[in-house]
Amino acid sequence: MPILSARIDRFATKAAFTISRGAKHHVDVLSVTLTDGRHQGHGEGTAIYYHGDSAEAALATAQSAAPALAAGATRADLLTLLPPGAARNAIDAALWDLEAKQSGHRVWQLLGLPRPRPLLTAYTISLGTPAAMAAAAHAARHRELLKLKLGGEGDRDRVSAVRAAAPDARLIADANEAWGALDIEAETHALAAFHVELIEQPVPAGQDHLLDGVRPAIPLAADESCHTRESLDAIVGRYRFINIKLDKAGGLTEALALLHAAKQRGLGVMTGCMLSTSLGIAPAFMIAMQGSHADLDGPLLLATDRPHGLRFSGSDVEPPTVELWG
Repeated sequence: MPILSARIDRFATKAAFTISRGAKHHVDVLSVTLTDGRHQGHGEGTAIYYHGDSAEAALATAQSAAPALAAGATRADLLTLLPPGAARNAIDAALWDLEAKQSGHRVWQLLGLPRPRPLLTAYTISLGTPAAMAAAAHAARHRELLKLKLGGEGDRDRVSAVRAAAPDARLIADANEAWGALDIEAETHALAAFHVELIEQPVPAGQDHLLDGVRPAIPLAADESCHTRESLDAIVGRYRFINIKLDKAGGLTEALALLHAAKQRGLGVMTGCMLSTSLGIAPAFMIAMQGSHADLDGPLLLATDRPHGLRFSGSDVEPPTVELWG
C-alpha cells in the first residue's frame, strides 16, 4: 500500500500576477509523492485562497490521509475521505500517476481516451491599466488566444486597448466576480464589439441569481461558482459554460465526473488552472482534451518550472511526458 510524503514548494512568478482580488508574486504549492516501494506517483495542488485555504492547511489535510492511504484507500474513497481542494487534488493525481506506472500504461490509456495531441491554450494578460494591458497584449500578439483579467469599472477601455494592440488574437475575459454592481447585459454587448468570445464569472460566487433575466451577448462561464457536481443546479440557465479546475474539484476523479454531468446538462466545458507548475497542469490535460477551451498557461507565468515540464510551442501546450506525470 502506498506511503505518502508531502511538502510545500514555492515558485516565484515572472511578474506580478494581478486579478481583481489582488496581485501575487509567488505561489506555494502542495507537492505529494506516493510510493509502493518500487514505483512513485506524483501530484500537485494549489490552495483555493479565496476560500480561505492555504498551502499549510492543505499540507496538514494531506498528511491526515496518510494512514487511510497506507490501508488501501482508493480514489473513490478520497471523495468522501477528504473535502474538495488542493490536498485531495494532489493525492488523487499521485494515485493516478502511481497506477499508470504500476500498470505500464499512460493515464489517458487507463481512461480510454485517444492519444493526446497538442492543445491550444489561452495566455493570460493580468489586470492593469488599459495601457499596461495593451503593452502586455502587444508582446503576446503572436499567440492565438488571450485571456484578459478584468476588474469592473473601466473594463471596456481595457478590452478596447487590448484589441487595438492584438488585432488578430482571439479574446476571452475573466471578470473574477467583479461585475456584481454593473449592468452585466450592457457590459457584454459592449465587449461583443471587440469580439470577446467568452466571459468568466461576472458575479460573486453565491450571487448567481444576479444573472436571472440577463440576456448576455457573449456566453458566460461559471468559475468560482463551479467546483464539483453539486454546483451544477445553480448554474444551469444562468451560464452556458463551466470552468473545471482540478483544485476546485478536488482532483481528476471528481473533475471527470463533473465533465460528464455538465455535458449531460448541455453545458460547455472550459478547463482552467490555478497558478501552478507543469505537474499541476498535467492531469488537467485529460479534461482539456474533452472540452472546447483550455487555459493551461500556469507554468508560463512562473519564473521557473519543474524538471520535465510541459512544453509550450507557439500557442499550443504539448501533452505531458511520462517523466512528468501519467
